Amino acid sequence: MKIGIIGASGYGGLELIRLLHNHPEVQRIVLFTSSEEGKVFSHKYTHLLNIYDQRLQKIEPSQLSEFDCVFSSAPAGVASQLIPPLLGKGTKFIDLSGDFRLVDSEVYKKWYKKEPPEQSAIEQSVYGLTEWNEEKIRNAQLIANPGCYPTAVLLALLPLLKANLIHSNQLIIDAKSGISGAGNQPNKMTHFSETNENTAIYKIHQHQHIPEIEQMIGTFTNGRSPITFNTHLVPMTRGILATSYAAVCDGFTEDDLVSCLKETYAMHPFVRIITETDKFGTNQVYGSNYCDIHVKVDPRTNRATIVSIIDNLVKGAAGQAIQNMNVQFDLAQTTGLTHVPSFI
Repeated sequence: MKIGIIGASGYGGLELIRLLHNHPEVQRIVLFTSSEEGKVFSHKYTHLLNIYDQRLQKIEPSQLSEFDCVFSSAPAGVASQLIPPLLGKGTKFIDLSGDFRLVDSEVYKKWYKKEPPEQSAIEQSVYGLTEWNEEKIRNAQLIANPGCYPTAVLLALLPLLKANLIHSNQLIIDAKSGISGAGNQPNKMTHFSETNENTAIYKIHQHQHIPEIEQMIGTFTNGRSPITFNTHLVPMTRGILATSYAAVCDGFTEDDLVSCLKETYAMHPFVRIITETDKFGTNQVYGSNYCDIHVKVDPRTNRATIVSIIDNLVKGAAGQAIQNMNVQFDLAQTTGLTHVPSFI
């Protein structure tokens, strides 16, 4: 397979390169940029010396149709302009930005503060939550790769909501992410002296992943209620820990919730339901495509605490994108993704 990566120099692009480099079906990877044309990639990232010494290429839309699959890891707003005219010409596209996730263009404008893609492209896109949308992904030309927070939240909540084991109203979701989730462009929020030894809440009730989570809960469970969702930046590089709080429906127990999760993901290799554990943290999925889920019910309040963890750059971005590519090309989902978590 011949693969193109747009936005290769961002963190998502780097993870795509790292994972695709050892993918047995990938023969060639070409790196594209909109701002650093001609630069030798390994000069920018020395860890890739003698591995990716190629020069970054200017994005030429007509050239992209020569690839089997093109990943776009550029900021929001780039793919929406670049990809729509190329659909239907044979190349499969996987967009890691939020450009094609929201079906309502007015909702996109409100939350992303940008002009939405053309409606025909949105209608052709398929939401790439692999474990829940495999059949549609298989035949898709354009995949909207889910956001990192929605991936962690939806994988944990969808089975329980669909089975009516927890109430969909008054869902409270508290999520924490490592700094890499903010991208590799320096800014005040990611400045070392402001993030080191500091945990900060940001975008209170305003995060652009809120409508994505609500939309996909409605899509996969036929029930849609507003959620309370807030995000925090913690002083680590990678990882997301999402803690969701929900009222348990009458007559159900913790065992019922655990059984539902286990049954839902029994045939899905990248979702692990953790039952017995003294500690549950992001380092157990570090560098891997796993999503680990743990649930406890407080009998005093009849509320469930549902915790999910992912590596935001892998299962929350590049790893899930490759998982989707594998589905598109009739490969085993685990192809090129069997990395053991680093832990330390």
